[in-house]
Amino acid sequence: MIDKIASEWELLGYSCDVWKDVPGQRWENFTHDSDELFMLIKGKIELEIEGKSCQPLQNQVVHIPANTMHSVRNIGKTEAHWLYGYKLPNVNEHDIKNFNQ
Repeated sequence: MIDKIASEWELLGYSCDVWKDVPGQRWENFTHDSDELFMLIKGKIELEIEGKSCQPLQNQVVHIPANTMHSVRNIGKTEAHWLYGYKLPNVNEHDIKNFNQ
């Protein structure tokens, strides 16, 4: 399943990695320079984006725009697993030529 989602996200221009957290783990007030995708695959998570909280369903994709304050909290009694990915920079022919020099 994860490989299929990673391939789909890659087509959209995003990376895809797995993260795991123990019950009670909190990641507070993060921002990133690029857009982020988030998908819960196991457990129970509270996701707060710009002060609005939600509990995403398993396999629900959540888009977090670049430079948006967000927090992730494992509110379940078990380990939580989720996928996250960042928008990849566009690679154009000019960049490839410079890389090869």
